[in-house]
Amino acid sequence: MIRIEHLHKTYPLERNAKTAGTPVAALSDINLHIKKGEIFGIIGRSGAGKSTLIRTLNMLERPSGGQVLIEGEDITALDNSGLHRLRQRIGMIFQHFNLLNAKTVAANIDWPLKITGTYTQQERAARVSELLDLVGLSEHRDKYPAQLSGGQKQRVGIARALANTPHLLLCDEATSALDPETTQAILRLLLDINRKLGLTIVLITHEMQVIRNICDRVAVIEAGRIVESGDVAEVFLHPQHAVTQSMVAESTPFSAETALLPSTVPGASQLRGLLVRLTYVGDITYQPILSSIAAATPALITILQGTIARIKDTPYGQLLVELRGEPADVAQVFTTLDQHNIRHEVLA
Repeated sequence: MIRIEHLHKTYPLERNAKTAGTPVAALSDINLHIKKGEIFGIIGRSGAGKSTLIRTLNMLERPSGGQVLIEGEDITALDNSGLHRLRQRIGMIFQHFNLLNAKTVAANIDWPLKITGTYTQQERAARVSELLDLVGLSEHRDKYPAQLSGGQKQRVGIARALANTPHLLLCDEATSALDPETTQAILRLLLDINRKLGLTIVLITHEMQVIRNICDRVAVIEAGRIVESGDVAEVFLHPQHAVTQSMVAESTPFSAETALLPSTVPGASQLRGLLVRLTYVGDITYQPILSSIAAATPALITILQGTIARIKDTPYGQLLVELRGEPADVAQVFTTLDQHNIRHEVLA
C-alpha cells in the first residue's frame, strides 16, 4: 500500500548568531512499509517529526529527498494535477477538527463532494446520509459545529474525510483534544470503519494507549528518525529503544523496565532468589500453566505482581515472580516455560 524509502525533510533557518543558517533536519532517512488494510501507528514525543511525516503522505509537506510510494505510484513526482487526484483518494482528520463553523453538520460532510463537481445533488445527499449513519450523527445533521461536543465534532471530521471513499485515512493526533471516554469512543469508531471498509489507516499520536488499543503495527520516531518498529504486541511488551521503554513505562508502569527494578517491588529487597518477569500472549494468558509448573518442581515460585490486559484483540499477561531453588531445578522451570511459549526475563 505505502512504501517510504530514504525520506528526508530539511527546513532552512534564517541566518542568525546562534545557528549561522544551519538547516533543521525534521526527518532523516525514514524507511517504512504500511500494508493495505492495516491500522499503522506512528508515535513520538512533541517535536519528534511525526506530524511532518504524516503530512508527506498527501504532500502537504514536500520532502527534501527520498520517495513516498502509494499503491506503486511515487507521489513525490506528481504535478499539481496529479496531487489533486491523489488527495481525492486520501482522507485526513485533524486534532482540532477544522470544521466550517458557518455550515451545518450535513453541509460540512457534503463540502468535499460538492467541490469535486462529479456528483449530482441526489448522489451527494445519499452519500451524506450514509456517512451520518456510519458515524452515528444522523439526528444532528442540521446542527452547527458550535452546538456539538468535541467527540461529535471529530465524528463530523471523520465523516467528511470519508466522503470521497478514500483508499487511505490519515489521522493527525485525532484524539489528543478529547477526554478519555470520548477518545475510546472515537477509537472504536475508527476500528469499526477499518473492519467494515477495509480502509488503511495511518495515525500519529503521543499516547501509547491509543497505539495499544487499535493499531496492528507501530513505528517509534525520535528526533526525525525511526528508532523502533514492528507488531504492536512485540514493541509494547518488549521495547528495545530507550524512548520506547520510557513511553511504555508512562502508559503501563508494571510492564516497563523502569517499574520492574527490585526497589519498586514490595518485598524485593528481601529476595533470595531470582526476580523474573513472565510474559504470556494469546490464549495461554488464561491457562493455569504456572500453577502446574509450581506443583511439578522442587523450586519455589512466589508471585509478586501480576496483570492481564489486551493489545487490540490479543490478550496478554505479565507476572513478576521470585524463583528460588537448585540451579538444575531453576533451569528446568525455564525449559518448561519455553515449551509453553512463555517468555521469561531475569531482572535481578
